[in-house]
Amino acid sequence: MTQPTHTLAAYITEGGPPECIHVGELPVPPLGATDVLVETEALVVDPVDTYVRAGASRARLPFPYVIGRDLVGSVLAAGASVADAFAVGDRVWCNSMGTAGLQGSFARHVVVPAERLYHLPDGVPAVEAVAVLHGGATAYLGLIGRGVLRAGGTIVVGGAGGSVGSCVTQLAVAAGARVLATAREDDFEWCRSIGAAAVFDYRDPDLGTRLREAAPDGVEMYWDTSGHHDLELATAVLARRGTIILMANGQARPVLPVGPFYARDATMLGFVLGGASTVELAAAARLINQQLAASALRVRIGVTLPLADAAESHRLVESGFRPGRVVVTP
Repeated sequence: MTQPTHTLAAYITEGGPPECIHVGELPVPPLGATDVLVETEALVVDPVDTYVRAGASRARLPFPYVIGRDLVGSVLAAGASVADAFAVGDRVWCNSMGTAGLQGSFARHVVVPAERLYHLPDGVPAVEAVAVLHGGATAYLGLIGRGVLRAGGTIVVGGAGGSVGSCVTQLAVAAGARVLATAREDDFEWCRSIGAAAVFDYRDPDLGTRLREAAPDGVEMYWDTSGHHDLELATAVLARRGTIILMANGQARPVLPVGPFYARDATMLGFVLGGASTVELAAAARLINQQLAASALRVRIGVTLPLADAAESHRLVESGFRPGRVVVTP
């Protein structure tokens, strides 16, 4: 078939507010020997996408820069070196476009390096899949890839009603851990439905007492996915040699109670998904696909918009839209 030379894309020519996003025709990048041309079916807005668009990222962007990280779609063509691995029509996904000097995912046609592209299990809807790709990989890295979650352990998941928190909860439960979730009261039912053993109101002034009662010997891991950093609380409920997982933006300056943290022989782990190696991303993809195939990894979908409304999709995410993810269909 004839490969398109141009495609409809959402892009920026400089950092700024959502209004700086343009939607129009751009050239399709050349297809290299190890690349795959994908016709996209579903895209999603990650919070990091809004930081990059606003100019908060330290990475140098190749303007015009196509926004977005994640995509689900089907193969239109494959480079000579990867044609055996990706056939025309194969349904595939990627969660690391827009990094390592690459253009992003928000276009009808995207050239993806084969080492960053994975086959989608049969029967998995594109919108449901794209919604978990970023959170699933983040959860894998924190729990398993770089973290040390063990079967039988207990983990506190803050913000368990959100997309990352939901993925962390489900993958922790799948690994045999016990999850104590903190969330808004209107998210309690959702958190229980995805496997949380107990759910607590994150605004409860006695939250520390509640968590200590639920885990008298302390918790092996504490991960607040909401971006809230109560390190006093986290340290207080941590077991000896426990781990605090951090999620933060560049402006976060929380206070760490160094003395109690030190006395617990504790560990603190922070990472950026955009800095993960292709080996780490592939390991995460194997677990994500396993869970998708078993219908065991899901998040809520809040709204689905057309690519023409890319700016509105960013406005919604920045405004704290909830519950559910903002999905874009090209």
